[in-house]
Amino acid sequence: MAELRLGPLLRYVDGSSATVWVETSRPCVAEVRCADGSGGETRTFQVAGHHYALVQVDGLTKGSTTSYDILLDGDRVWPLPESRFPPSVIRTPGDEDAVRVSFGSCRWAAPPADEADPVGPDALDSLAARIAADPDGERPDVLLLLGDQVYADETSAATRRWLAARRDLGDPPGSEVADYEEYTRLYYESWLDPEVRWLLSTVPSCMIFDDHDVIDDWNTSAAWLADMRATPWWRERLLSGLMSYWVHQHLGNLSPAELATDPLYAAVRELPDGTDELRAFACKADADPASVRWSYRRDFGRVRLLMVDTRAARVLDEQARSMLDPGEAEWVREQALDAPGSYDHLLIGTSLPWLLPHLVHEAEAWNAALCRGARGARWARFGEDLRRRADLEHWAAFPASFAALAALIAEAGSGAEAPASVLVLSGDVHHAYVAEPVWPSGGPDARVLQLTCSPVHNAIPLAIRLGFRFGWSAAARALGRRFARHGRCAPTPVKWRKTGGPWFGNQLMTLTLRGRSARLRLEQAQADSTLKTVEESALTAS
Repeated sequence: MAELRLGPLLRYVDGSSATVWVETSRPCVAEVRCADGSGGETRTFQVAGHHYALVQVDGLTKGSTTSYDILLDGDRVWPLPESRFPPSVIRTPGDEDAVRVSFGSCRWAAPPADEADPVGPDALDSLAARIAADPDGERPDVLLLLGDQVYADETSAATRRWLAARRDLGDPPGSEVADYEEYTRLYYESWLDPEVRWLLSTVPSCMIFDDHDVIDDWNTSAAWLADMRATPWWRERLLSGLMSYWVHQHLGNLSPAELATDPLYAAVRELPDGTDELRAFACKADADPASVRWSYRRDFGRVRLLMVDTRAARVLDEQARSMLDPGEAEWVREQALDAPGSYDHLLIGTSLPWLLPHLVHEAEAWNAALCRGARGARWARFGEDLRRRADLEHWAAFPASFAALAALIAEAGSGAEAPASVLVLSGDVHHAYVAEPVWPSGGPDARVLQLTCSPVHNAIPLAIRLGFRFGWSAAARALGRRFARHGRCAPTPVKWRKTGGPWFGNQLMTLTLRGRSARLRLEQAQADSTLKTVEESALTAS
């Protein structure tokens, strides 16, 4: 009998269809059977000895809620026997519904129930507890996970014990994961957490990777990449990271129409074993990052979401550094400007914040100038070393890309058919804040904000708290201007000010978008498994 090893994860949902992801113990037919008579089924596909299915559910009714079961070869395997959670459901949007978008990043796996949690309560566990306590109450229409869904380079004590039983941790990469099988361990540890497992089965999710999904500061620079490629373990780590991301996260980001035209998805499903096909895809992505697009677009009524890859799509040549390669940048531009007037809110999901505390921004722009050679070879060597030690690789470290995004936001947010808001959603920096840009020559008509929220579940060292508080201060801005002068940095095309935060804790932000109004709520996880509201405000008027 086939067993359910991981999942189900409810991924894509629209007015009439959905996709549900599962991993099973052996080849089988996976079926989603809904209480309202809708459903779907498909055979599993195989990668590296693991069996997966992404089941397309058809026949759903717009504006409805239906519970569902998972069956493998006709045997019901979900809900789990004696589950303490309500039935998992698929809710489809109606024409006039508000859209609720919850987002955050940086979720280190919670420890087993009998162990103390070294980083405090998990915000996703708390969200699950609230929804389970009131299944008919408010819940997100989509959960955006903005990077670091797994930590390949910072494994838990339990995973280190598992790795030690498999290989000698004295050999590189030590207690970090090395191959596809070890990546699957990370996903089991993260997604088998009972609360998170149920939450992801009943709230649709969109995901994008950040650095820790592969390694800290992934693709920081050309020199960094050359050093990594010289190690004996890097290639297998990167290929396994991309392969496991494609299986566990990327597939579920796609709509049924996109899946139907995806040649890799078709090939992997048709083959008895898709490992070699998927590995060849990952090899091509490594050799030519521009050959693969991990970014994607989702529309939720009159809310448009662009989830942007800011890791694999980078151009690392010091004289032409760019957060996005030219093809990726053009795709983002086309999606943002497509059909003006057809959306009321534009959400740009980028794991790395566009607007940072002023000192951090100026330090990164200064460092980029040094590495580019603005102050000579000796300063360039110093700059490269500092860039790696201090993680100086956000949008500010790619000045041309920072300016290009500012220009695109201004264009998308201007004119008679401008949306009410353009909101940049980010994580990564282990605190939360709201920042508002100002264009010196007159800005867009839309309200533009940087909304940053992390971590969902991770440590927040005192140095981070003190550093980021100082980074927003007037003294820090003065110091930042000194960095900019030394690096001979060009002025930024926008100025900005912090309008909320900084907030520190395991936390989630939620946007409620109704018509042209937008409201923001920030909630932090508490020790009693509740979420405490620490900020709630209107971002745009009705």
